[in-house]
Amino acid sequence: MQIQNRVTREMYFITSTVIDWVDVFTRPAYKHVIIESLSYCQKEKGLIIYAWVLMTNHLHAIVGAKEGYNISDIIRDFKKFTSKKIIALINDNIQESRRDWMLNRFEYAARNDRKVKDYKLWQEGIDCQEIYLYDYLQQKLNYIHNNPVKEEFVYLPKEYKYSSAIDYAGGKGILVVEVIK
Repeated sequence: MQIQNRVTREMYFITSTVIDWVDVFTRPAYKHVIIESLSYCQKEKGLIIYAWVLMTNHLHAIVGAKEGYNISDIIRDFKKFTSKKIIALINDNIQESRRDWMLNRFEYAARNDRKVKDYKLWQEGIDCQEIYLYDYLQQKLNYIHNNPVKEEFVYLPKEYKYSSAIDYAGGKGILVVEVIK
């Protein structure tokens, strides 16, 4: 029996979450670090983005890697860079009302991790699930794009700036996305 519902390329549903679910990505400067880093990973590290959404304390995406690249290496480098950059921005921003509280949370998390020196922004590892079936892919696409609606940030998925929903609605988002048809 042949299965017709198979995905024909390597794709992964990933989730990366901030320590203690701290709402870091409520400020544009911190969001821009994520966007710029994802864009860099696309151009320089072989990252393919099929869908994504940046929420206040986590990132969901459906991703792949170009031939010769490894998705776990890309995500590791992405998390390492964004962690250092965002911590530096928080540290330097005396106007940040949550500055001391956030740095305290990230410093506390780093104390229990030998690999991290001062601050730990992201939770350990990454939830990475390979996508084999088209139905599962469709479920994850809907989940990603409806996340901002569920949280009542927007009425329609395509209205949320930090997502690929606009790309799937025929528009152009802030990141290059390979739309799955």
